[in-house]
Amino acid sequence: MTKIDKNLIPVQALLIPKPILYTGKVLNSISPFLASRFAARLFLTPFKYKRPEREKVMAIESHKEKVNIKNINRDVIVYNYGNSNKKILLVHGWSGSGTQLSKIADQLLQKGFSTVSFDAPAHGEAPGKRSNMLHFIETIQQLEKTHGPFYSAIGHSLGGMSLLRATKLGLMIEKLVIIGTANSITKITKEFAKNLQLSQKTGILMKRYLDTRYGEDLDNYSGGVSAEAVKIPTLVVHDKNDVDVHYAEALEIKEKLTEGKLLLTEKLGHRKILGDQEAIHKIIDFITE
Repeated sequence: MTKIDKNLIPVQALLIPKPILYTGKVLNSISPFLASRFAARLFLTPFKYKRPEREKVMAIESHKEKVNIKNINRDVIVYNYGNSNKKILLVHGWSGSGTQLSKIADQLLQKGFSTVSFDAPAHGEAPGKRSNMLHFIETIQQLEKTHGPFYSAIGHSLGGMSLLRATKLGLMIEKLVIIGTANSITKITKEFAKNLQLSQKTGILMKRYLDTRYGEDLDNYSGGVSAEAVKIPTLVVHDKNDVDVHYAEALEIKEKLTEGKLLLTEKLGHRKILGDQEAIHKIIDFITE
């Protein structure tokens, strides 16, 4: 039997337990409205996983501290990796953790940088069950004041979208790198509903509910919308075989940037790209050039 390449399966489809998928399908058949509320709760619930071996060195050698993010009154776990005053902020993606970009962090240390990263609320070792993009942004803004200044920032997936928004709001960095970052919140919610095997109508209702809950159209937080206000050199990294976020979204974001540069890879998917040495070398070159 042929072994399935997990990089070809959306991470949500991998992490969501089958009983939850079944429950969602039953609700969808009864009432798309009820299914949309069920899906929205799941949408705000990151799935935790065992820390991979490749991330354990960073986890062990970092100085870790629990930090309360005052504006949201939520705790995060901060990883201070290395001792240089030239600091790079690293931001993980949804259901990730502060050591997710460990291979990039290791290379940065060799170039004389140190890194600051964090487990966002309800991620990694941080307490809680639910989280959202606003929590990521508030954490970035507070850490700039308490652990910065940062020379540059690197974000994966939702971490990249959060950094684009934070930079638009005034995050003072000289360069930005985003990896596997989506452009549209609407597309994210539609894909989420699809991965839950729910109807398109349910996905639309879920997005509408989330807009109402947070008091604005969440597409205001989309990558391309934030990118229009980002004036610093920004490297957009994306894999052509990314099944979680289509690489066309990287092209859309790059077109909105004033000083955007595009790096497309192949056959790495949404997660494997974080450990690819060729991609990492090009990211480091962009930061240090």
